Amino acid sequence: MWLAQTLGAIKLAVMVLVVANFNAWEWLGQDTPSWWSWLTSNKIYACMMLFFLGNAIEGQLISTGAFEISFNDMPVWSKLETGRIPQPPELFQIIDNHVRFNPNSHSWSDNI
Repeated sequence: MWLAQTLGAIKLAVMVLVVANFNAWEWLGQDTPSWWSWLTSNKIYACMMLFFLGNAIEGQLISTGAFEISFNDMPVWSKLETGRIPQPPELFQIIDNHVRFNPNSHSWSDNI
């Protein structure tokens, strides 16, 4: 999480430097790299690229793969526990069983 937040801050800082046309290499007395010249000459495309690539990397860093299903505040399915996502008929059967065995909940078919 810390790495994703740091990457997000760096992404925004680089975007600000590109838009402001700030050349840190001149300030440091170094030759300007060609990729930095390209970024500052194509500001809109460069900022969009930095934004989308940065978000993709940040999303991968914080993704847990969790997929949890609850019914009436009761956990019904956990991808972290089973390692997979349920098939629709399987999920409907689980919910139907939950409705049948829980006397406090009413099936939608009882109201028809």
